[in-house]
Amino acid sequence: MSYDFIKVNNVDGLISITLNKPPLNVLTIPMMEEIADAFVWAQGQTAKLILLNAEGKVFSAGVDVADHTPDKVAKMIEVFDSIFHNMYNNDKPIVAAVNGAALGGGYELVLFCDMVVASEKAKFGQPEIAVGVFPPIAAYMLPKLTSMPHAMELLLGGEVFDAAKADKLGLVNAVLPVDSFDEGVKQFLQKFMTMSPLVLAYTKKAIKAGLNKGFVEGLKAIDDIYLNELMPSADALEGLNAFMEKRKPVWQGK
Repeated sequence: MSYDFIKVNNVDGLISITLNKPPLNVLTIPMMEEIADAFVWAQGQTAKLILLNAEGKVFSAGVDVADHTPDKVAKMIEVFDSIFHNMYNNDKPIVAAVNGAALGGGYELVLFCDMVVASEKAKFGQPEIAVGVFPPIAAYMLPKLTSMPHAMELLLGGEVFDAAKADKLGLVNAVLPVDSFDEGVKQFLQKFMTMSPLVLAYTKKAIKAGLNKGFVEGLKAIDDIYLNELMPSADALEGLNAFMEKRKPVWQGK
């Protein structure tokens, strides 16, 4: 796939979607259309994981302020939301790697990923309130990812905070040294790359199926995936047999 503002590839079962609009990776409507399309493309690929990252010193400074004007804002929100619909519908786990500032809409992209790895120099924040607006995706995600009081503080105050605070709030999985960030990301991803792509996908599906449901309803949805989708698969049988036979499984992805 070839795009103007992002780069994509699929190497050895790892899909990379890389923001590539220097110097700040500001999200314009055409760039967001490319990101949304890339997640549709990724869904059709054979792979285990999706890595969302960025070229340059800034992950993303957010959505172009010029696209918030009354004549453009409806289109901007439509295109912006389409990214998250396509991320949500993607069965592959999505990992964000942030080695710089992720602000505004750029941080919303990070918040919607399934896991986040940050460098020690990473900065995060939703400063929209200072210019008279609020971030819709962050308003949905932050109360689910951290406490309500912390979500309120971050959204109402517009604070830009560092990776250490993000770690304290449970908003990142790991904080890595800047000098070895790329290698650290590879090591973080490696434990997932040894798993069956099918079982990774079903596990993500099960987590989403139980989210925001009561215990009885949530467990029923998860058990249904386990019994009727996972267990009939070749990879589930292979994993169980390999364990009993004391050997490494050979995944087929089906």
